[in-house]
Amino acid sequence: MIEEASIIIPAYNEREGIPKVIESLQSLKKSYGNGWEIIVVDDGSTDGTSEIVRNIRDVVLIRHPFNRGYGAAIKTGIRHAKYNTIVISDADGTYPLHDIPRLLAQLPKNEMAVGSRGNNDSNIPLTRRPAKWVLNKLANYLTGIKIPDLNSGLRAMKKDVIMKFVHLLPDGFSFTTTITLAMLTNDYAVEFVPIEYKMRSGRSKIRPIRDTLNFLQLIIRTVLYFDPLKIFLPISVFFFISSIAVLILSYLFTPKVMDITTVILFISGVQILAIGMIADLIDKRNRP
Repeated sequence: MIEEASIIIPAYNEREGIPKVIESLQSLKKSYGNGWEIIVVDDGSTDGTSEIVRNIRDVVLIRHPFNRGYGAAIKTGIRHAKYNTIVISDADGTYPLHDIPRLLAQLPKNEMAVGSRGNNDSNIPLTRRPAKWVLNKLANYLTGIKIPDLNSGLRAMKKDVIMKFVHLLPDGFSFTTTITLAMLTNDYAVEFVPIEYKMRSGRSKIRPIRDTLNFLQLIIRTVLYFDPLKIFLPISVFFFISSIAVLILSYLFTPKVMDITTVILFISGVQILAIGMIADLIDKRNRP
């Protein structure tokens, strides 16, 4: 197992959960990795989170002067990390930190190992489950892979690979979704390791409607960047089929063939396909 790793904990108003999380990490450090460093990035907390962390030994504290977002905190931690092996987890005690060694054991043969919460929705509010299901199905189609957990906050990664995509990674909660899609659409090896997920300490920072819409936009935008034909090809095929259907149906059931509509639909399909092919060519040339 990898003995040197940077454990990054983003924290925003997490004074309730952060002491226990750090205590668990330090216990693991003694057992598995004396070379581990623990980095807490306080993302502009106003509840005294920094003061609590500052009094704990063997912890690197980095503080944002104001709240910049979950993803921004992780990116700050990655940039300050000493080691190429990066582990991220939350400060609210929801993830089983004792599974970190299991994730690290997967890294020699994978670029990323994700703690997968699987299909257990018992700790997810009912109002968020339909949106989560739709997002997962869309992500599975766009990547061509069945993704057990799209946005788990417990994962181990290789810094040199993550830095290739850091300019694309958002500052908000969609950081984990983006890095998952970026890795999978670029054919990096990602291993999903089943874990147990617990109820969080404190109040959730997720905004269900706004964050769901942002996740949906993010998934489409990310795959357009990495695999644009997944979007453009089905749309162009739809226009081609529509043009043929209009031609046949108008010939059989109307006094006059709808030739202009048929031509417009067919040309639209050609244009959309051409745009998709050009975007795909640009993507392939700019692959990291």
